Amino acid sequence: MEKLLVFIPAYNCEKQVPRVLSQLLDPRVAPWVGECIVVNNRSTDGTEEAVQDWRRRHPDAPVRLLRNDENYGLGGSHKVAFGYAAAHGYEHLVVLHGDDQGAIADLLPILQDGTYKKYDCCLGSRFMKGSRIQGYSTLRVVGNHGFNALFTLVARKRITDLGSGLNLYAVAPLKNEYYKKFPDTLYFNDCMILALCQLKQKVLFFPISWREEDQVSNNKLTSFGISLLKLCGRYLRGPKAFVAREWRSKIIDAYTYTEIPVQQ
Repeated sequence: MEKLLVFIPAYNCEKQVPRVLSQLLDPRVAPWVGECIVVNNRSTDGTEEAVQDWRRRHPDAPVRLLRNDENYGLGGSHKVAFGYAAAHGYEHLVVLHGDDQGAIADLLPILQDGTYKKYDCCLGSRFMKGSRIQGYSTLRVVGNHGFNALFTLVARKRITDLGSGLNLYAVAPLKNEYYKKFPDTLYFNDCMILALCQLKQKVLFFPISWREEDQVSNNKLTSFGISLLKLCGRYLRGPKAFVAREWRSKIIDAYTYTEIPVQQ
């Protein structure tokens, strides 16, 4: 059985992150976990102490706490984790968001039958047959289906989710760091999906369960939608240039972190 690296990006989720960590104690999940890194993106609440408290209560759990040396955004935290996975010899990396919306157990079917080994990445989908979502407004569901259809046309590959919080990546394709110039913002995942298609990597979407209290305003949804349209337009003008261009507003040479030891 392969040992996976589990990466939990965490920002201001002090109430949820202990529950996310406790998912790793599931006897069906635990044998797959070689190590878990919680990447704290400079949270301003009690996220870090919540992780430390959980670690004190579960001293045998293979959980490390990394604090970004700057606020790198969600995309930057992914870059920290991708680099860590490559440097520490892992073959596969699981992304499990720290806000307790997803369930890592949804990976078990493709882990247990070995399906995951046939793909460069396996992306959790909230909007395909077999998925279960709670707390999404009709507007948000319809909007997601619309943009999934748009990305499908643009990328010429069926896309059923632009970025959930449960994904699995093979580490080998990440070692050339093609993703490093992608945005450090929430749009990192959208760029990754288009890049995966342009690079002709093998991608699997698998159904997941997801819960959320929808508190996103229509204005935010509109702004997000406009940004996605711009991404698609840029990709259509030149897929290769899309992957190669510099997307970041602030250039960061190295995404560094500090490991925080358990405080007794």
